[in-house]
Amino acid sequence: MAKDDGFKQRVMAMKLISTAFIDGGKLPSKYTCDGTSISPPIGWEDTPANTKSFALIYDDPDATTGTWDHWVLYNIPPTTKSLPENASHLPTGTQVGLNSWPNANYGAPCPPYGEHRYIFHLYALDTELNLSGKVTSDKLRQAMQNHILATATLTGLYQRIKF
Repeated sequence: MAKDDGFKQRVMAMKLISTAFIDGGKLPSKYTCDGTSISPPIGWEDTPANTKSFALIYDDPDATTGTWDHWVLYNIPPTTKSLPENASHLPTGTQVGLNSWPNANYGAPCPPYGEHRYIFHLYALDTELNLSGKVTSDKLRQAMQNHILATATLTGLYQRIKF
């Protein structure tokens, strides 16, 4: 089953899941600024056999300033099939790009108003990326063009419980 990921190329679909929430469901506050601000567990299936690395972008498309990046990872090894809860120790070789704060780490969801969508975007790539300098999601997306074998998304919804 092929789909177009907006990069003008045909890619295969993967499955991205979490044991903490279902796709389109409520993101537990534990993984937000109202809780412990740790990353939720995520895993993926149906990856192409010729994958050389994965990239992961976690963002909020509902932010008032435009899409807000919470986590940017690339060169995740092809043998990796999941990231545990509170993934402070990433698989060897994984590179961390800058989120929108800009910091090179996981930034917990903390919407200032209303319910926002928080989307994990996973990409299986046919190469490892050789990037230098400040790697943002825009720089990563540009580098991934023509290297995407498969994609998957997982969306969690969140609205602040504390103010």
